[in-house]
Amino acid sequence: MKLIVAMIQPHKLPDVKKALYEAEVYKMTVTNALGCGQQKGFTETYRGVIHEVNLLKKVRLEIAVNEHFIQPTIDAIIKGARTGNIGDGKIFVIDLGECIRIRTGETGSKAIG
Repeated sequence: MKLIVAMIQPHKLPDVKKALYEAEVYKMTVTNALGCGQQKGFTETYRGVIHEVNLLKKVRLEIAVNEHFIQPTIDAIIKGARTGNIGDGKIFVIDLGECIRIRTGETGSKAIG
């Protein structure tokens, strides 16, 4: 079992969701996040005052998967999120020690589904 965490551009979320559905990955948690990497932000002028924006809007996807869904999930995220430009995002793959479905008490692979 793995937990796949991806940070992507907000406007790419529909493309990533579509690619995940095509890969038969339907369960995910999506949250809004702020962050920066190589982009380092940007500056903008508002009413003559320069503002430095160094935390950019991102979307964080968290997907718990069983072993046979790891690579298809990663491939789908890359397919949907890649533009070839700085800021496309990152994918982190984390070992998932335990998963418990609250409703039934199932544990492990069965709980992920």
